[in-house]
Amino acid sequence: MALLDFFSRFRRNKGSSNLDRRAYVHHVNDAPVDDTPPDINDLFPSLKHEEVSGAPKAIIIVVGNEKGGSGKSTTCMHIITGLLNAGKKVASFDLDARQGSLTRYIENRKTFFEKYQARLVLSTHMPVLFDTMTSDNQQMRAHIRTNFEHHIQKLAKNHDFIVIDTPGTDNYLSRLGHSYADILVTPVNDSFIDLDVLAHVDSESLEIKETSHYTAMVLEQKEAKKRRYLSNDRFDWLVMRNRLGQMRSRNQEAVGEVLQKIGRDVGFTVFNGLSERVVYRELFLNGLTLLDIRESEDFNLSSSHSAARAELANLLERLNVGIDVEQMMKPSQMQ
Repeated sequence: MALLDFFSRFRRNKGSSNLDRRAYVHHVNDAPVDDTPPDINDLFPSLKHEEVSGAPKAIIIVVGNEKGGSGKSTTCMHIITGLLNAGKKVASFDLDARQGSLTRYIENRKTFFEKYQARLVLSTHMPVLFDTMTSDNQQMRAHIRTNFEHHIQKLAKNHDFIVIDTPGTDNYLSRLGHSYADILVTPVNDSFIDLDVLAHVDSESLEIKETSHYTAMVLEQKEAKKRRYLSNDRFDWLVMRNRLGQMRSRNQEAVGEVLQKIGRDVGFTVFNGLSERVVYRELFLNGLTLLDIRESEDFNLSSSHSAARAELANLLERLNVGIDVEQMMKPSQMQ
């Protein structure tokens, strides 16, 4: 209820000091966008053509899980905002043509700040323009690969980070996106149903019977990246336990133990992520993040907000990208 009060107060004032009101910039000077309507065969909005080659200079963060509803887009948006807060140039890709949750999040964000005469920096955003679920033929895959690689290479020249949101299903474009990861963040809801995306577990002994299709795919794409860029073999895989219950339980402890076992076997790090909180659902409709809300004389952060910000700080620290977390967490000064 406190957050709804915050929104209504902002609407009345159209300039509440509780929000980070930086200039809205799309970085078009850094990554010029061609105004020509995209050809139906173009996978992403067109960038002015320029030959690029070699390993991308930007750090690429991929948020992936083949199971929907794990919080991928929310995680992406908070990572993007944290990096922007630190003064970094960020590009983003939404590879999910069907759901497009990250794209809608960014559109909601732009609408909110334009409607209430506030201005904010956003990432240079690239939504996928058509569904690639049925891209089984080699000619289509070659086109997808060429188009995606060109956009990655081009944007990596002008940005410090690229954040990629992947669909909650398996397709060629999702696998290709994973193969560019310097850092892979996999949000997993804290249950054995959702853990099944990583490995199949014996119901009685809780021993790992075999790794899942998604885990096998990640390891394949890790090797694909090594073959592509011999000079850049960084591939940090972070598995984030999302929607943790507020009360500890035996099941929660068992899930944690099994995740640690899988991590030791296949090479990922496990950490506690974002709990189940109403605040995240409220923020989406306005395109806001926890990093946009600041305490002031007429708005006090609740204990739930403070706990959520602590969880978010842990996520940003785990990325290990050489940026002070306090700088990422602190909203910029008003303009």
